[in-house]
Order: sequence, then structure tokens, then C-alpha cells
Amino acid sequence: MRSILSIVSVALLTAACTERTTSESPLPDVAAATARTGSTSATSAERSGLSPAEGRALSGRTGELVNPDDPAMVLLYYDIAGIEPPIDQWVENDPRIASAPGAQKAELRRTIRAELESGARTVRGIGRLRLTMNANLSAYDPTYGEFSVRALAPSSVIEFRAMNQKVSLKFSNGRTAQIWRVPPADAQTIKDKIDPNRNQVSLDASLVITGVNPSPGGGTITADVLEYEMRGGRDGILIGRVQVAQQ
Repeated sequence: MRSILSIVSVALLTAACTERTTSESPLPDVAAATARTGSTSATSAERSGLSPAEGRALSGRTGELVNPDDPAMVLLYYDIAGIEPPIDQWVENDPRIASAPGAQKAELRRTIRAELESGARTVRGIGRLRLTMNANLSAYDPTYGEFSVRALAPSSVIEFRAMNQKVSLKFSNGRTAQIWRVPPADAQTIKDKIDPNRNQVSLDASLVITGVNPSPGGGTITADVLEYEMRGGRDGILIGRVQVAQQ
């Protein structure tokens, strides 16, 4: 069985996001997803020079976790929530303990504890996530001139399960993030790049964590979607890049 340490993959990056450049042909003018509401007065984050999402980010947490596995997200939840993880319980519940000969159990407990403690140290300072997932696009709505990216809707939940814990990830700005505004003239070109039977794309999303909501046996991590890139078809053809409007 793989160790907890070996399956926690973390890339610690700086909080500053650099602008992506590409040598590909220009995409349709769909780079920004915007809310249907009008403009509002500047927030305190905007007055301080930060974007609204950066203003809601957790202080001091500048690292990024790339495509985290289930144990990493459980450990991250405990770290953000400031709750001491039940490592003693996790050690005893590890299936390797039950199957090990009696003479080897003590040493195995030390090994498992070291793995868990190392994994917990690794996720300290994480405040951003980058996730790759499948997503379905709605049919194009010509009235509003938009697609809906259903995987980013407010009702969407991504679940992570490990060590008898369940941690959910929800998008706190999903109402805005799910909207992909597209000029009518470009809608058909986009639909031609997507499997017509499934309307499915591959989504690479950048998130900033905004908080946690504890609950028995785990809890929920909330995050704002900052931007995402969509690719479709077997060849992964680029469909669009969306900068999500922050409110």
C-alpha cells in the first residue's frame, strides 16, 4: 500500500500569478466572465490594491496545491481549520496495522505517524488550489449570450475521502464563475470543438481558498475560482480561457 507521504503531491508556488502568454491564434473575445449585475463601489481590497479574491484569501497562505489527492485535502482542511488532526486514531485505523504481525506493529505505528506528520507539515501555508476536472457545458443561451460551466455552479461539490474523513470543496463565487460569456458569432465555432453527445470539456481551474466550515467527520473548504482554461476533444484542443470577474 502506498504511504501517506508518497501520495501527497504538493507544489509550493508564490502567491503572485503571472499572466499567461501563448503563440496560438487569438481566441474569440471570451476572456472574461462577468456578472449580470452592474458595477459597485470599490471594496476595501480594491482600495488597497488587491483584487477582491486576494482580499478574501487567507492571510499568510501563499502556497499552491496542484491536483491534490484525498489525504492531502483532508490534512489541508485540518490545517486551515486550526483543528488538531486525530493522528493517533488514524494510525490505529490504518489497515497496515491490522494486517501486520504483532512484533512489527510498534515500528509500523512509528512509520505511519511519521508519514502523517510529514504530510501535515507539507500542506502548511497552502492557500491556493489548481484542479483539473471534467466539466459539462450547457447549451448556448442566445438571450444572455453565454454558456454555463456546470462543474463550477454554486451547487457543485467535490468530495475527498481519506482516513474515515470526508472533506468537501465548494465554490463561493460559483454563480459568477459558471458563466462564460461568448459573442453569438463565436458560439458555433466553440460547439464544433466539443463532443456533441456529451458537451464535455477538460477544465483546468485556479482557485484561492477563502475559508472552512467544520462539521463532524470532516468539513467544507470554500474557494473562489480565479480563472480556468477549457480544452475539448481527444486532442485536447484549446476552447477558451476565462478570467472570472471578482466582486
